Amino acid sequence: MLDQAPTVYHPYLSGRYTVSAGLYRLGVQPVEGRVEHHTFAFDRSYPAFVASKVQARRRALHEYVAEAALQPRLRRAVLAWLVQAAVHDAGGGLTWDGHTFSNRWLGWAAGLDLEGGSCGPVRHFPAPLAHLVQGVEPLNALDFLAMNVPEDLAIVARTAQGHDYLAAVHVLSPQHWNPLDKVGRNFVTVHAPVAGSGPMNATAPRLLDAVIGRGPFVRFAWGLAMSAWLDHHPNAEPDGDRDGTPDFDPARAYLRVERQTLHGFPVAQGALFTIRPYVYPLAEVLNPERAAALASALRSMTPEQQLYKGMAHTMPAVLAWLDRQAQPLT
Repeated sequence: MLDQAPTVYHPYLSGRYTVSAGLYRLGVQPVEGRVEHHTFAFDRSYPAFVASKVQARRRALHEYVAEAALQPRLRRAVLAWLVQAAVHDAGGGLTWDGHTFSNRWLGWAAGLDLEGGSCGPVRHFPAPLAHLVQGVEPLNALDFLAMNVPEDLAIVARTAQGHDYLAAVHVLSPQHWNPLDKVGRNFVTVHAPVAGSGPMNATAPRLLDAVIGRGPFVRFAWGLAMSAWLDHHPNAEPDGDRDGTPDFDPARAYLRVERQTLHGFPVAQGALFTIRPYVYPLAEVLNPERAAALASALRSMTPEQQLYKGMAHTMPAVLAWLDRQAQPLT
């Protein structure tokens, strides 16, 4: 499984940049012509995700992982679902016997208390990627499980009075945002900084009803980056992406696509969001048709959206290059 190439997604092919829920029913509605059933994607980029997560937690774990009034009932529901989904999607790389969760790629295992949310001592054993997690000491069951999958995790809760809030974050690959700014906030506040999010935020109550009660769903977000790094936390060391407003260089430009899944737990009144970035060398994933669609989508951005995506400085050069790529070879 870990020898498979990452799936390539092209969510810009409509030629329009939009900030909307954009939900597809996972396992029902096709995404770019195929129906997807998985939540967690294991492929040959897996070692890079694990290494990046370990590096982030060693730098400042408290800046990526936090909780805010995560109720026991919702924690139990999320953990019980997580172990089953991760094992299913890993195709034998992960196992769960009802007490111990084991990873044959990373060479570690731990007993998990899904009821209380705790994680027992980690046992290490020989494995191809065991060196990546040496010295990592999980905080709890959620932390341990999150370190075994490429995806980042966020848990949304809703009170009996109908108020929603972000109850937990385990986000080690943020795209220029600070997870601590989001935890404990409601949906509208979390998304308010996103340029153009007003119409989506206006539908927040209905959107959360759907996510909690009528999922699961999958959605995509995308942008361009000048670095292949996964972790773009604002407090992390400079990574060459937006530091000093770098000029556009197609040889080191990347298309970054986030595949997000949303799984609801109606009884526990909450939902789990997973976030998996895909980072592709831009020149390698384009053909003339895709270049034209991407140029059209970028041109549809408002100035505020260009600034939010870190493209206000590079947009003219990006568009000029894309227009050249959009010309078919003769």
